[in-house]
Amino acid sequence: MGRRALILGGTGAIGRAAADRLLRAGWSVELTGRTPQRMPADLAAAGARFVRADREDPAELRAVVGAGADLLVDNVCYTAAQARSLLPLAQDVGSVVMLSSKAVYVDASGNHTNSDVAPRFDGPVGEDQPTMAPVEGIDFNSRAGYGANKVAAERVVLDSGLPVMVIRPSKVHGVGAERPREWVFVKRALDRRPVVLLAHGGRGGDHPSAAANIAALIEVAAERPGARILNCADPDQPTAAEIARIVAARLGHDWAEVLLDESAPEGLGATPWDLPHPITLDMSAAHELGYRPAGDYATTLGPTIDWLVAAAHGRAGADRAPAADDPFFAGYLDYAAEDAYLAEAPPAAGPQSATEA
Repeated sequence: MGRRALILGGTGAIGRAAADRLLRAGWSVELTGRTPQRMPADLAAAGARFVRADREDPAELRAVVGAGADLLVDNVCYTAAQARSLLPLAQDVGSVVMLSSKAVYVDASGNHTNSDVAPRFDGPVGEDQPTMAPVEGIDFNSRAGYGANKVAAERVVLDSGLPVMVIRPSKVHGVGAERPREWVFVKRALDRRPVVLLAHGGRGGDHPSAAANIAALIEVAAERPGARILNCADPDQPTAAEIARIVAARLGHDWAEVLLDESAPEGLGATPWDLPHPITLDMSAAHELGYRPAGDYATTLGPTIDWLVAAAHGRAGADRAPAADDPFFAGYLDYAAEDAYLAEAPPAAGPQSATEA
């Protein structure tokens, strides 16, 4: 019997990538969730096992852990209460990983990624950067509550004295992501849009984190357990324009870029990576521990693009494509507003080819 890994909330992007990596390394892997239908067929074929368990039910979690495990990865710990429910299980596990977020960090003015005012950091953000104050009793699924609840959860596990590694990723991408941000460009390419509008000249940037790279850091945690906090982000940081080009190239689509300046209507050309002050995570601590990335952004993004195309075409075994009425994507895919702007745009705002941009 190989070493046993248990992944709570294991059918999302991070869980899938971690399971795949650990299986290839000879681990026995179990993924928990509430919906067996979400278990990826390729992981099941490779030997992973799905175990139905509700993260909010301590008895079900206790039964899943059983006599113990060598590694436990918690992808669905958002609050201090959930962190407290994790601690009794962690006592029977060799190494524990809790997924947090770079949303916990604040700049010198107290702004964070979910603030009304975008944060502005002086340089790469290290793990010692100040964070939001820990808060309980506020909805974690809110702009004000997400980071504050994550900090509270971090404090619980780190103060426990147990070998829990907290990982803070940024803009996670990978197969199985609940809201794959790359869809804003994949959908455009599939719709054969002749242009792509990019706010701030396409220069905006927010450090992405491939699920495959997070999986690589999780494997390091399994080999070197301990209480610590580590950032996790890709070895490169493409701009919004570069991400658009990566997607278009992968799908063999050619579009003209419209690089907008500050005179453009607010919201036009916005993308999920469009930050006026790019955020970069410092990866020094992870590298010192022995982490090596699985690949750069373009390399790790390839399977995600292929997955989205398969889902959009309704291919057998593929997940569903993002819902057409999902409000998260609506503002990014407002073709009518784009076409209206282009019809009246001054020549300076006209299309440029990717090679000219």
